[in-house]
Amino acid sequence: MGKLQKSLKTLVFTCLLLAFIVGIVGCKQDDKDIEINKEPVVSTFYLIRHSEKDKSDPNNPDPELEQKGLDRAIRWAEVFDHIALDAIYSTNYERTTMTAAPTSVKKDIDIEFYDPNGLDMEDFKLKNRGKQVLIVGHSNTTPSFTNGLLGMEKYEAMDDDDNASLFIVRIVDGQATDMRLKLD
Repeated sequence: MGKLQKSLKTLVFTCLLLAFIVGIVGCKQDDKDIEINKEPVVSTFYLIRHSEKDKSDPNNPDPELEQKGLDRAIRWAEVFDHIALDAIYSTNYERTTMTAAPTSVKKDIDIEFYDPNGLDMEDFKLKNRGKQVLIVGHSNTTPSFTNGLLGMEKYEAMDDDDNASLFIVRIVDGQATDMRLKLD
């Protein structure tokens, strides 16, 4: 009987050890399943060019908006009224900050200034990961910013009279999609 008891003990120990190993492997598999089924991280960027600027003084490098531009800035605020923005960025010029101002006031979000020439795009995307962001720029910076978010050269500089384009870039778990709308 002694040998039988030893064999049974060995068999029970082996079964328990096997059950423990299967349990660990099963738990690791469950962790992978949880990771696979997690919610995607979605970042959405809305990019616009400043509204119509005052062109009465061609020597003024930093003009304000003309009345038509002020009206458009208010319309932009209406467009973004139903979008839960987390941040608003603008270049540090009168025409861009005046374009962003109505949305900033309506949303109670301070405007953050950015320098399009010194921007680290990967850092910007990481800082705004999972957020909805409005970016106000210029005829040359808005398309290049959009291209930077997309990681490809898709859009060229905008026409000087194009103040109605809205670029939307959505990044879902690192994969970017885009669209361009005209809101006249």
